Amino acid sequence: MSHEFDYYVLLFFLLAFAGWLWEVILYVFTEHAFINRGVYRGPYLPIYGVGGLLLCLLFHSFRKKPVRVFFLSMLLCSVLEYLTSFFLERRFGVRWWDYSGHFLNISGRICLMGAVTFGIGGSALVCLFLPFYEKMYGRVPKKWRVVLGMAFLLVFIMDAAYCAVHPNMGKGISS
Repeated sequence: MSHEFDYYVLLFFLLAFAGWLWEVILYVFTEHAFINRGVYRGPYLPIYGVGGLLLCLLFHSFRKKPVRVFFLSMLLCSVLEYLTSFFLERRFGVRWWDYSGHFLNISGRICLMGAVTFGIGGSALVCLFLPFYEKMYGRVPKKWRVVLGMAFLLVFIMDAAYCAVHPNMGKGISS
């Protein structure tokens, strides 16, 4: 699977936004409050963008094998979530999530329910969403894809620089 750089940039931001939206909606229903989840201020969670890109790159050839993609997604996303949690806690001394009360958790960083959710999401992403994305991507003129990708990257870089010093923390965001 080889595409131009803007393909991956736009896919990253689409997945990072989808992850942010998923977590915001989840907290609206569970905590009855809007909470901007994650380290950054913008409406994106890079862990979802990175994880989604990895799933698309590594498991693209398994598109017709959703059960295999499910289990591989569980494994890959759980490893990514564990390592990200570990890094963030070491870097900032704070946890952005804690699954200590969940069944089959490892150090509160990952749990079975999260792994299964990632497996379902990974299967849907690779087997259903990615073919749709590829069709839509091809319909957008290259000039607009590049401009949009550069704008997203510029905003993201500024947000990352600011949040390297002042990460998004507080009630419902970090513990």
